Amino acid sequence: MDKANNLMENIKNNMAHPAELEKLYRKNKSSFHEAFNAVFPDLKDELTAQIWNERLNHTQEKISWGNKTELIIVVILSLVAGFLAKIPDFTGYSEELFYSRNIALLVFPLLVLYFSWKKQIGINKLLFPVLLIIASALYINLLPNSTTSDTIILACIHLPLFLWAIWGYIFIDGDLKKSEKKIAFLRYNGDFLVMVAVILLSCIIFTAITFGMFRLIEIDIQEIYSSYVIKWGLPAIPLLATYLIQNNSQLTNKISPVIAKIFTPIVFITLFIFLSAVVYTGKYPYDDREFLLIFNALLIGVMALILFSVSEVDKSKNYKSTIFILFGLSFLTIIVNGIALSAILFRINQYGITPNRIAVLGTNILIMVHLLSVARKIYESLSGRVEIIAVEKAISFFLPIYIFWTGIVTFLLPVIFNFK
Repeated sequence: MDKANNLMENIKNNMAHPAELEKLYRKNKSSFHEAFNAVFPDLKDELTAQIWNERLNHTQEKISWGNKTELIIVVILSLVAGFLAKIPDFTGYSEELFYSRNIALLVFPLLVLYFSWKKQIGINKLLFPVLLIIASALYINLLPNSTTSDTIILACIHLPLFLWAIWGYIFIDGDLKKSEKKIAFLRYNGDFLVMVAVILLSCIIFTAITFGMFRLIEIDIQEIYSSYVIKWGLPAIPLLATYLIQNNSQLTNKISPVIAKIFTPIVFITLFIFLSAVVYTGKYPYDDREFLLIFNALLIGVMALILFSVSEVDKSKNYKSTIFILFGLSFLTIIVNGIALSAILFRINQYGITPNRIAVLGTNILIMVHLLSVARKIYESLSGRVEIIAVEKAISFFLPIYIFWTGIVTFLLPVIFNFK
């Protein structure tokens, strides 16, 4: 109670000092929000207090469709995405080969263009990302047409991550030094995935109803629908999701924290039971490749949950309990990663070095170091030695390192292993 009273007093005393108010807000956003609402009736005649009230409590009730120019740009970019998706139909190029290599090129370059226009990115900052996208497109499509090459498959898997990073560079205005901008990009990805999932689910339901209606009158529209509606519509979904979020942030910004709050303890309990079962059954992933792949998928999924949960933890009322669960989850994930690393090293020792094992080993080493750094900051935050913003900085610090490794796997491994 004393802390709440002190915070209310600090807010009142710093109404004429915007920088101090911002520091108080960043220190603990949820506590600041509650304290500000408590003192606002006494400060409602002050302009600074009115501005903060709008910032903290403003809600947009109606759906905004942006301005006419923005809508036109989104429509044009969506048409371009659909046209690119139809290239195999226009040229006779193998659909399987085209989509396996270019699926990310139907999405991220257009998101880069949209945000470049939205944020008014200058040509000096835009030139390098555009050249990287063009070089990536040429590189991935000039690779040998092999369906058995591990390095080419790895390049196809990792290229979307590389293009995602270019989109992130544009999102943060090319400012790689500010951790808060990189964290904002991660938060945006949470909202983006939620919106894409909602639109995609709606499209699936609409498609099922459409097929059902025409089937009633014995007309098969599957081929026409797939060729024109699905191929033109699917690439437009990420653009539509981005457009809606940019103009209606209230649609999703409360969903991601709720998902993180619900699933963090559930995943913690599940992971604890899983590790106990691994020890009990003696089923370790040392000689089972499929088990190892699932283990690494689990690791990446849990790591993503930790990242999104930490980025939203300052909004939680149960601050200490949330931090404690996150620390426990990070600790269990470190154990999982340790088992995965030992399994990879075992397979390398037993069966030799392959591109797949190098890629997985490098990724797991990065995740282990990252997890140790994040877990340390979570522990220090739990003990009160650092603020939660220190955890966010630990998260954002490793993003460029992941992208650097992704670039190595995408562009160098195929060359080093002679595209085998």
